[in-house]
Amino acid sequence: MGQTVPDRRLPLSERLRPTRLDEVIGNPQARVQLRAWAERWNHGGLPAQRAAVLSGPPGVGKTSAALALAADFGWSVVEMNASDARNERAIDQVAGRASITHTLLEGSPGHGRQRALILLDEADSLSGRLAETPRATPTPLSLREFLQGRYGTVDALNTAWGLRPDARPAPFETWEAVPRSPGNNAWARRPPARRDLDDWRESGRPRDSSDRGGLGAITRLVRSTHQPVLLTVNDDRILTRYSAVFRTSVARIRFYPIRDRELATRLSAIVDQEKLEVAAGVVDAIVRRAHGDVRAALNDLDAISPLPVGPLQLAVVGTRDTASDFAGVTEEVLSASRYYRSGEIRDRLDSPPDDLLPWIEENLPHFAPDPGHRSGAFDRLASAEQCLARARRFRVWGLWSYASELLTGGVGLAIRDGPVPVVGRALFPRFLGEMGRSRSTRAVRESVVRKAGARFHLSRDKSREVVLPFLEHLFESPRERRSAPASISVARATVNELDLSAEEVAYLLRAEPDSPGVLTLVGVAGDTSTPGPGASERARPDRDRDASTGDLPSGPRRRRVQRQLSDYGSR
Repeated sequence: MGQTVPDRRLPLSERLRPTRLDEVIGNPQARVQLRAWAERWNHGGLPAQRAAVLSGPPGVGKTSAALALAADFGWSVVEMNASDARNERAIDQVAGRASITHTLLEGSPGHGRQRALILLDEADSLSGRLAETPRATPTPLSLREFLQGRYGTVDALNTAWGLRPDARPAPFETWEAVPRSPGNNAWARRPPARRDLDDWRESGRPRDSSDRGGLGAITRLVRSTHQPVLLTVNDDRILTRYSAVFRTSVARIRFYPIRDRELATRLSAIVDQEKLEVAAGVVDAIVRRAHGDVRAALNDLDAISPLPVGPLQLAVVGTRDTASDFAGVTEEVLSASRYYRSGEIRDRLDSPPDDLLPWIEENLPHFAPDPGHRSGAFDRLASAEQCLARARRFRVWGLWSYASELLTGGVGLAIRDGPVPVVGRALFPRFLGEMGRSRSTRAVRESVVRKAGARFHLSRDKSREVVLPFLEHLFESPRERRSAPASISVARATVNELDLSAEEVAYLLRAEPDSPGVLTLVGVAGDTSTPGPGASERARPDRDRDASTGDLPSGPRRRRVQRQLSDYGSR
C-alpha cells in the first residue's frame, strides 16, 4: 500500500513500463534477437558479441526492452543515461568497475550465476574527442571573493577564524587585506581556515558533466567487459563510423516505429485498465499524432485524461499548430546554406522528414533566384523523395537521415551560394490544403468505389480504375436538363442496384445532395425497391417527367418526390 500512491503520481509512460520482454509492444523480431543475445551469456564463458546496440527512433521501446530483459534473466542494472556525466572517467569508474567485479550485483548467491547489465542510453550523443569542451568553464572565484560571499564582513571572518588583535596572526582590517590566494601565510594553518580553503579549492573545480571521450571509453568497455552491455541509439551509424568494433563485435538490433493498429489496441487496453474517461475518437487522434512513438502517445493520453469528457479532449490533442514551426524551418532551409539532421527535424517539428517535404516543394520556386538554381534544387528534392519512398516501402528508417540532409542542405546549397536575407514568408502547401478541403469528397468517392467493387466482385483498385469512370460517364446524361428517358431509367436502376445514397448520387451527378435530380433518382429507386399500392403508376417513366418539356420534376412534383424520399428513409 505504501507504493500505490507514489506510483499513481508517476506518468503513464513510467507507471506502465513493461516488466517482461513479452510485454513490450511491437518489434517481435527485435525482441527475439535480443533474447537470443542474452541467452548466449548464460551458456558459460564470454560470448563473441559482448555488447548489443539497440537502434531506432525515440519512444519505440528500446530502453523498456533492455530493462525488461534484465528482469527476465534476473540481472541487476547499472544504467547511465543522458542526464549523467558520461565522459571517459565516469564510464571507466562506474561501468568499467561493474563489468569486471561483482560488487554491484544483486540477488542471493544460490540463485544461479548473477550478472549486471550495463545500460548506456543515447550512446550516439557521446563525444569521442578528449579535447572537446562542450561549454565554457566558468572563471573560478578568488579566495577573497569566496570568503566575502561566505562571511559578508571582515569582522565575521576574523571571529570565525579566531583572529584577535592581541594575538598572532593579526586579524584582517579590510577585505583588500585578504589575499587572492592563501600562499604561506600563518593563518592558512588554522583549522577553521583550512576547512574554508578546502571548500574554496573544490568550488574552483567544477564537476565535469560533459561527454568528452565517452565513445573511446565505450569502445574499450565493449572489448574488455565481463558483463553484458546494451547501448541504445537513434542512429547507429555514429558508432559504426567511430570504430570498427561497433560494426563487427556487437549485435546490432533494429527497432521500428510501432504500427498504428498495435498502438491503438494498447492504448484502448490502458484506458480500460486505468479506468480513464476519454471521448470517442481520442485514441485514434493520439495514434495519428504519435507516429509510432509509444512514449509520446502515453504522454498525450496522460495529459487529456484529467479533462472532462467531450470536445475539449479532442481539441487539446489537435491544438498543436505546427504550421508556424514548418514555416520557420522552411524559411531557414531555403535562405541559408546549412544542414539539418534527421534528429534535429524531429526535435524542432516533432515530425518525420515526410512532413517537411510538401513545404519545401511548395516554397522552393518562390525562393529560387533563377531557373538554373530552381532545377538543381528540384533534383535534390527528387532524390530526397526517393529515399523517403524506399524507407516506407522497405521499412529502412535509416534513410530518413539521408532524406533530411537532402531536403535541407542539399536544396539550400542548390538554391543559394551563400546565406541571404529571407525573401518572403513560407506558404502552406496547396496540396495539403486541397487534400483537407476534399476529404469529404474523397470519402464519398471511396464509398462508391467500395459498393461497386462489392457488387461486381472487383478489388477496390480495379473498381476505382474501371467502374468509377464508367459510372461517371453513365450519369453524364441525367446531368443535362433535357435528357432521354432511357438514360434516366438506367441511372435509376444503377442507383437501386448499388444502393447509392443521396451524397453518392450527388457526387456522380456533380450536384448538391438536395438538388431535384438527386432527390428524384434516389426517391424513385427507393420506391421501386419495395412495390406497394400505386407502384405500377410510379414506375411509368412518363409520370416522372414534365409532359411539355420532358425535364426532371420541379415545383409540386419535387415536393412529392421528397415525401417519397422520407418514406424511403423511414423503412
